[in-house]
Amino acid sequence: MTEQYVLDLQEVDETQVAVVGGKGAQLGGLSGIEGIRVPDGFCVTTDAFRRIMTEAPSIEDRLDRLSRVNPDDREEIRRLSAQIRGAIEGIAIPGDVATAITRALARLGEQAAYAVRSSATAEDLPTASFAGQQDTYLNVMGPTAILQHISRCWASLFTERAVIYRRRNGIDDRTVRMAVVVQRMAFPQAAGILFTADPVTGNRKVATVDAGFGLGEALVSGLVNPDVFKVRDGEIVAKGIAAKQRAVHALPGGGTQEVAVDARRQEQPALTDAQVVRLVRLGRRIEAHFGRPQDIEWCLVDDGFQIVQSRPITTLFPVPEARDEENHVYVSVGHQQMMTDPMKPLGFSMWQLTAMAPMHEAGGRLFVDVTRRLASPASRAALLDLMGRGDPLVRDALETVLDRDDFVPSIPDTGPGGPPAGGASTPVETDPAIVTKLIERSRTSVAALERDIRTKRGPALFDFLLEAFEEHKRVLSDPLSIQVIMAGMEATWWLNDKLGEWLGEKNAADTLTLSAPDNVTSEMGLALLDVADVIRPQPEVVAFLRNVEDEGFLDELAKLAGGTEARDAIQAYLDRYGMRCVGEIDITRPRWRERPTTLVPVILDNVRNFEPGAAERRFEEGRQKARKKEQDVLTRLRALPDGDRKAAEAKRMIDRVRTFIGYREYPKYGIISRYFVYKQALLAEAERLVRAHVLAEREDVFYLTFQEFHDVARSHQVDGRLIQQRKDAFRSYRALTPPRVLTSDGEALTGAYRRDDVPVGALVGLPVSTGTIEGRARVILDMAEADLEAGDILVTPFTDPSWSPLFVGIAGLVTEVGGLMTHGAVIAREYGLPAVVGVEGATRLIRDGQRIRVHGSEGYVEILP
Repeated sequence: MTEQYVLDLQEVDETQVAVVGGKGAQLGGLSGIEGIRVPDGFCVTTDAFRRIMTEAPSIEDRLDRLSRVNPDDREEIRRLSAQIRGAIEGIAIPGDVATAITRALARLGEQAAYAVRSSATAEDLPTASFAGQQDTYLNVMGPTAILQHISRCWASLFTERAVIYRRRNGIDDRTVRMAVVVQRMAFPQAAGILFTADPVTGNRKVATVDAGFGLGEALVSGLVNPDVFKVRDGEIVAKGIAAKQRAVHALPGGGTQEVAVDARRQEQPALTDAQVVRLVRLGRRIEAHFGRPQDIEWCLVDDGFQIVQSRPITTLFPVPEARDEENHVYVSVGHQQMMTDPMKPLGFSMWQLTAMAPMHEAGGRLFVDVTRRLASPASRAALLDLMGRGDPLVRDALETVLDRDDFVPSIPDTGPGGPPAGGASTPVETDPAIVTKLIERSRTSVAALERDIRTKRGPALFDFLLEAFEEHKRVLSDPLSIQVIMAGMEATWWLNDKLGEWLGEKNAADTLTLSAPDNVTSEMGLALLDVADVIRPQPEVVAFLRNVEDEGFLDELAKLAGGTEARDAIQAYLDRYGMRCVGEIDITRPRWRERPTTLVPVILDNVRNFEPGAAERRFEEGRQKARKKEQDVLTRLRALPDGDRKAAEAKRMIDRVRTFIGYREYPKYGIISRYFVYKQALLAEAERLVRAHVLAEREDVFYLTFQEFHDVARSHQVDGRLIQQRKDAFRSYRALTPPRVLTSDGEALTGAYRRDDVPVGALVGLPVSTGTIEGRARVILDMAEADLEAGDILVTPFTDPSWSPLFVGIAGLVTEVGGLMTHGAVIAREYGLPAVVGVEGATRLIRDGQRIRVHGSEGYVEILP
């Protein structure tokens, strides 16, 4: 039947991606929107493409080879993809397919001019637009030429850039099909692109129109700078008229030509203001139909707009759902927790259930709504102060929002401002026994959880966990624990402020807190040096570890000389710290106990780069430096006017900071210890559901929220389509960069340092650990791939506590995310590493192996020649 090879656009809607590809489905959907004009046309379906592919068996073999090529081997991808394209273009279109196409052309006008456009099944989707990855041909005339260009569109599924783009988006070449859209050619006076949300800021209420003369190809190809209009609430709020010196026009005999624009017209706007507003109104109608912001290609023909393409804008960060129409301001949780990767649904839902503040999910990340605290002058000042001390970029972003008088209306204070955000600041006695007591409380609570959860199964497990989450929050909100954390932070701030004022010392607390006691995260890094000490004298063990790939390698160690001692040392480390991992706030991430191979490269680096006894030596060296710094500071203070009083105050604060600052890391250790207990129980439940044939695989539960998992445990029914949708969404979220601050309008704000005291070309950040160091930059995105030498400077997006074993072997630290009191900063100070955090784009701007200089006191990084 000819219908399977050709469908009219009016017969298609956006649900038929598998039949007519993304572009064809979107155009079909557009055709059905009242008031939207789409040039007449038809789709050559994916059935036709499948028929073509069966005509050349050699293509299957080449696809096999292409699937095995390393994604970084551009040359081999280029060679194989060219062979596949050549094979497709060389296939004669079967008679019944060609007949279906020529009949459709006859209905629309055989001698008319047409646009022939690729429409892949993985194109123009909500999660990946694939814009520009396949080919479009304009002003094609005559059946023979149109058939030839349809073949070229089929072949364009295998352009080098399309193949690489699919690899990066995790899409298998074999799963994608190519349809082709054939449309009557529009000959516009002007054309361009309409974004129904601002593509730069993300603001959903601001539409952007790019416009130029002639066909839109001039804009898409970058031939000319367009006129740019910004429209909000039906009014043009900004516009820039460009000098449009070139345009692309259709030729009478087919094809297109670049032409010069008459000098008198170059600086005239391509659209009138009224036309811009009318176009945006059409765009809002299209956006409402598809349910998300759109990137729309339009043509102006005789004062009427024709829409030739609409695709979702896939680069926008999603906005948290709100139950009202009010303005909201959200602050990123990931930037505070040093984990800005997306979380799977089980991960973010469990963090929401165990967090001390309500959190909202968007794009797989969590945000806290701070609107009410910003609206009240008293709580606003406390919030901005806290944010400014932690991450100045968050404060700057919030102040940018506040500068817009109408976005966050002030509400009168109904009473005193209350304690600073983050907890009570009631003084607590400087007594190390308090920290010991808190740690013991946490251990007792975790031990009780481990004991009580063992007998829980099915729905009863989830009921138990909901009660356990309340105990979790009770431990977190323990007033004494909060007092101790605040006491350590306030003592740090006091020392930095006062010693800066009295002695001109910058960040003196950095040295004074070296090797502070009871810091479980810095102990974790040093403990891995002790593991290396056990392994170093055993050459067979070292050689074995260099080739380890299997997670069961610990069992194999006992067969080697010295292997039992090595296994026991690693196992003891995992018993104490194995619940940790990169991105540990997401319970779905594999823990070190589940994937111990993650630690092997770090252990081998320690074996190679350190001498025996390094852990004890480093800790003692840090303690001596801190003691020497204390003596130096107190001596200099006593020499000042009123020096005895100043020295006494400073001594009291130094004792306080050394007593309490290490505990700052323990609550997170307690949280993650509990998380591992939760996870083991939940995975055991998932295993039971797999055995009962409810779930296809255990990790499918990661794509359900906690409540959904609970429902599945009760009903023994699961929606497989929902799990697949969640997997697709999670993959798309990985390509998004979360903002520090996000508004309900969708505007993403990253903040700025606004400094003019750094050298030209330097990368600006936040100074969090004093000192200056020069060395080789190691840009590392995955801890498991670390290969460090002594003196290297670690450059990475973020460092949560799991990165601290790497800190013992580096000379300095640069991260894209972080604040003064985030984990990476605290441990950098513990180890005496010069560190600058919050350096936007550091892993992109600094190349692996480059020499850099880190100014940990001044807060900038120089890239050296």
